[in-house]
Amino acid sequence: MEWDGWVVRKAWVVAACGTGLGVCFLALLVVGTFVSAAQFGAGGRSVALAQGSVPAQYEKLVRKWGTLCDAISPPLLAAQLYQESGWNPRAQSPAAAQGIAQFIPGTWAVHGLDANGDGRADVWDPEDAIPSAASYDCALARNVRDVPGDPTANMLAAYNAGPYAVIKYGGVPPYRETQNYVSVIRKMEQSFAATQERLSPSRQAAGAIHYAQEKLGTPYLWGGDGTPEDGGRFDCSGLTKAAYASVGIELPRVANDQWTAGPHPARDELLPGDLVFFAHDLDDPRSIHHVGIYVGGGYMIDAPYTGAVIRFDPIDTPDYFGATRPTG
Repeated sequence: MEWDGWVVRKAWVVAACGTGLGVCFLALLVVGTFVSAAQFGAGGRSVALAQGSVPAQYEKLVRKWGTLCDAISPPLLAAQLYQESGWNPRAQSPAAAQGIAQFIPGTWAVHGLDANGDGRADVWDPEDAIPSAASYDCALARNVRDVPGDPTANMLAAYNAGPYAVIKYGGVPPYRETQNYVSVIRKMEQSFAATQERLSPSRQAAGAIHYAQEKLGTPYLWGGDGTPEDGGRFDCSGLTKAAYASVGIELPRVANDQWTAGPHPARDELLPGDLVFFAHDLDDPRSIHHVGIYVGGGYMIDAPYTGAVIRFDPIDTPDYFGATRPTG
């Protein structure tokens, strides 16, 4: 993804790092901040929804209906909706699944709600579809409550494959699609959950930073993954993906999707290795247009835009959106 704004960062960084000594200072800052951060203890996460993790127009619906029953939570419902449609209320699959929650017509006819009270249960209206998804989740959880195993995993499997398949196999059925559906949503759930305490850094974060440091000065290439075909060049999300792949953590390819790769620490909770994101609309994660790797002291390593090189940049600019901790 090409970074198309805040060229002022370039002047700021040139002033701070225009000499070899400046770069060396920031390199030492990376190490010093990471060592200090290692003193923080591991923390837990709540079932509360992380601020800004859901598009603003859907946030109240997810917060309200995500507490409908014990089998779901707002972060889980958010992860499910993201997996189903990527927050697209007009989504339609080849199997005729429709809307933000991807109901097939027959299921909607039975479980669709007129939640907004306008006299019509509309699968294309998120004000109906999101409550209906939560209600259907809870109904499925009741249907499979006697099945052994994780009740939430069984509920998600029933949403994808039907409750009879879950009952037949005594848990998540051996369908690749269903097993992947359950796994992805359970992992993505943490990305939508509010962080209650600082989470400890890891050697993986340090390794990702080291990888990115080794690429300082490499020219930017839109769509670049650092392959020989790309001349070893990267764009912003190509760099972050490659940095974490070097330590065994697979990230989605584009910045918009990398936002969902872990929990979201607040600005004053940032630790080296966190991914930091920038967006055109600070209320909408779908508008994310840039990502970098935080190194401490208010700086990141990033691949900014065409004509620039991988470098240190400050993160505190008007388009700063938030952060994700892939190692959380």
